[in-house]
Amino acid sequence: MTMPLDRPEFWPIAGHRLLGSGRVCTFVEDDILPPSGPRFTRQYLTHPGAVAVMALDDENRIAVVHQYRHPVAMKLVEPPAGLLDADGESYLAAAQRELAEEALLQAEDWRVLVDLFTTPGGCEESIRIYLARCLSPAPRPADFVVEDEEAHMEIHWVALDDLVEQVLAGTVQSPTMVSGTLALQTAILSGRIDALRPADAPWPARDQWALRRDERAAMES
Repeated sequence: MTMPLDRPEFWPIAGHRLLGSGRVCTFVEDDILPPSGPRFTRQYLTHPGAVAVMALDDENRIAVVHQYRHPVAMKLVEPPAGLLDADGESYLAAAQRELAEEALLQAEDWRVLVDLFTTPGGCEESIRIYLARCLSPAPRPADFVVEDEEAHMEIHWVALDDLVEQVLAGTVQSPTMVSGTLALQTAILSGRIDALRPADAPWPARDQWALRRDERAAMES
């Protein structure tokens, strides 16, 4: 029996409304035309997408940040991460920039660890989590300003095994941290860490994101 896999599929939008807008996301409502049956309506948040970095050192430790997240009223343990909001910047370059900005690190070895949608029922955010190895110190980019939550962010080194324990105990809950931790441990234990996808591997979710963005833009103009 063939295993089902995620696949691109595009159900057209018959109607589109902007319900609210913010600095990063907009709240929209679409009338959707399914392959059969009547149209239906869904509301969701747009999102530019993001990258995150599991930075692994020679002692099997991960560089993590401890950052306040206002929507959930908690300070979360997370990998360095950031938005795909710079025009013309590649996904890898964005990850390299975020690692320097948030953890003051650079890496020689980059691979794709795992791709995911954070909340596909209500937000279009897709995120790529990289594995970075062969680490060394790096300065923050000259144009980076530490402000808002990041002004109170802490940087820590945590053993991967300890992160696994805390994920399973429910005391580490960020989706990027949970996904990155369990994916990395699985890759190590299964002997597949050197067979991970290259850093420039295709990312089909972003192609679908661009198609949907362009479709909305045409209906909003």
